[in-house]
Amino acid sequence: MIPYAPVAAPAAPLARRNPVAKLAAALLFSLPLLATLDPVVPALAIAVELAVAPLFGVPYRLLARRAWPLLLSALGILVTLTLFAAERTGDPLVAAGPLVVTTGVLGTGLGLGLRLLAVALPGVLVFATTDPTDLADALVQNAKASPRFAIGALAAFRLVPLLAEEWRMISMARRARGVDAGRHPVARLRIFGSTAFALLVGAIRRGTRLATAMDARGFDSGVPRTSARRQRFTRADTALLVGAVLVAAGILVTSVALGTYRPLIR
Repeated sequence: MIPYAPVAAPAAPLARRNPVAKLAAALLFSLPLLATLDPVVPALAIAVELAVAPLFGVPYRLLARRAWPLLLSALGILVTLTLFAAERTGDPLVAAGPLVVTTGVLGTGLGLGLRLLAVALPGVLVFATTDPTDLADALVQNAKASPRFAIGALAAFRLVPLLAEEWRMISMARRARGVDAGRHPVARLRIFGSTAFALLVGAIRRGTRLATAMDARGFDSGVPRTSARRQRFTRADTALLVGAVLVAAGILVTSVALGTYRPLIR
């Protein structure tokens, strides 16, 4: 299976929607989550996202396979804030020497971690159910995006899997030359940094060559381009946008009714 390729069942009702409609619905659904520190709002949003995942045709096993880095990031945010928060408001829960965990710190860390998951999961669902070429075509036809931007983004997205392969090749080449950290953590960190720098240099060179090749083929000529595949924006796509807004508003209203709503800016 090609990395980052669509994995949804083609017959799923939401997987068939217009790529721009799915992307816009994910953005509209995620925007209210950025305005609150309340852990209840992102928790409800995650519950909704998991409930609609079958409608996108994405099995939970595949969703977990693609979203596990988000879970690790959320746990990292929770642990970091719990250990190193400057302000420790609320009642103390755990006190062990300099480590003091309070209800305020735990609630804030939990809210930020859950918000990261709630904001990122819609994007995972969108890109797991959308062909990159269809997305580029829809951006040009429906969102009136610049063809140079859309096709350039498509080319960059197609090159993402090459980064993992190039990382593996750089590591193997260095190991063949005897550059190996073994079990030394400091040496591992140093080799990781140098390998990441080499990967960045290679990515910049590849991007420069790709941009030159695209310009040589007339992608920056300014001549209107035609589309081989039509991307239609139907009433069902409009209903998806309206549904995303209504569900997001319903989550905020539920949080306010429960008395747990905490705005980000007071």
